[in-house]
Amino acid sequence: MADILQELETRRAAARAGGGERRVAAQHAKGKLTARERVELLLDDGSFEEFDLFVAHRAVDFGMAADRPAGDGVVTGWGTINGRMVYVFSQDFTVFGGSLSETHAQKICKIMDMAIQNGAPVIGINDSGGARIQEGVASLAGYAEVFQRNVLASGVVPQISLIMGPCAGGAVYSPAMTDFIFMVKDSSCMFVTGPDVVKTVTNEQVTAEELGGASTHTRRSSVADGAYENDVEALAETRRLFDFLPLHNRQKAPVRPFFDAPDRVEMSLDTLIPANPNQPYDMKELILKIADESDFFEIQKDFAGNIVTGFLRIEGQTVGVVANQPMVLAGCLDIDSSRKAARFVRFCDAFEVPILTLVDVPGFLPGVAQEYGGVIKHGAKLLFAYGEATVPKVTVITRKAYGGAYDVMSSKHLRGDFNYAWPTAEIAVMGAKGAVEILYRSELGDGQKIAARVKDYEARFANPFVAAERGFIDEVIMPHSTRRRVARAFASLRGKRQENPWKKHDNIPL
Repeated sequence: MADILQELETRRAAARAGGGERRVAAQHAKGKLTARERVELLLDDGSFEEFDLFVAHRAVDFGMAADRPAGDGVVTGWGTINGRMVYVFSQDFTVFGGSLSETHAQKICKIMDMAIQNGAPVIGINDSGGARIQEGVASLAGYAEVFQRNVLASGVVPQISLIMGPCAGGAVYSPAMTDFIFMVKDSSCMFVTGPDVVKTVTNEQVTAEELGGASTHTRRSSVADGAYENDVEALAETRRLFDFLPLHNRQKAPVRPFFDAPDRVEMSLDTLIPANPNQPYDMKELILKIADESDFFEIQKDFAGNIVTGFLRIEGQTVGVVANQPMVLAGCLDIDSSRKAARFVRFCDAFEVPILTLVDVPGFLPGVAQEYGGVIKHGAKLLFAYGEATVPKVTVITRKAYGGAYDVMSSKHLRGDFNYAWPTAEIAVMGAKGAVEILYRSELGDGQKIAARVKDYEARFANPFVAAERGFIDEVIMPHSTRRRVARAFASLRGKRQENPWKKHDNIPL
């Protein structure tokens, strides 16, 4: 019996050693943790239960039969984050460069199937050279099996991808279908075709970092939602995000203890809006003053800065925030901000996360590039996302809400539950100057008349009261009471039940 037990321990030790000391040292030399170190940091101490420790590949070509390490380059299993269950896979770059084989894929698929069945999120840590060439089409089939699970899990359990090394070729499409992607600066990259292929086909010379590094995907492509300095920070922030999320689509996000009075008054908000209507201010100041303990987890911070998205808590309950940012492009909606916000709204709606919308939008960004780029269809994505959302929706208009952008930003007409406005709100088809130039074109030569017309238009429309008279605004509130009013609104909506007409699925304008 003792021999058998010793054999088990010997086999376990060999499997946990991954590619061996030399390769582990090479991984550390790059500033990267090993697959198991990442899992240990991500999960609660002692909570990890591993699956398929002894699985080995079945390939025989190219001398592979002589090299069959246990685990086959991926660590899979489940554990807890702050006591809540989560399924994890972590690719091991020290074993065959983390390349995906048929059995490697089967291990990932097993835990994804269990996640869907048992209702728990999946966190995938990607660090792989891609498909295992020695297995040919079998490895491609393995990718497709993983992709299918990503599709089935979408909207059922949250999926988070951590890119902690290379992720290239077909491998990128699995993270692309997950809800959140985080990268590590200088050590992770994602691209469909690498720099060598790009040079061969298009004659463009580009480095791996320029082509698919963290900066590229957080600032330009919007593929990634955040980038962190190292593995440790990325894993810590993933734990923080996890705390905001529900385990699955039939359960609400956890309620956390809070130490911040829901009726807290912020007198400084009464002077947040500048006297000059064209002067910007930082909308994040309002977000932080509404949130419990000023705790805000921003999503896609470095992309489309004219709109802010992220999670906060109000009375301990998770709320998704979408807010125009006057500091960037005057808060205009454009192609990028519409796509960014639409995806976020749809995530919140899929997982029963209430949505707070803070509005200061002068309209859609004009320009040839926007029209040629399809701003009509991209803007419609955000409109569609808000219109189909059945979760509690509370909207606060702080300043401008002009034109179609007023409609898009969770207006009463898109089934907003509570629509508040500050006294400084201006709800109109367009700004006073532009409106007067259209309405009184014949008087454009007379400066005094035009000035009087602008003043008259502002008096009649540059306020929230016309909309309030029609019931499009439920209440004009004092800025300093915003947290209290928003908290009470969401508290009253905790029992909300609303359903859309039956359909197989919608056809959002992609």
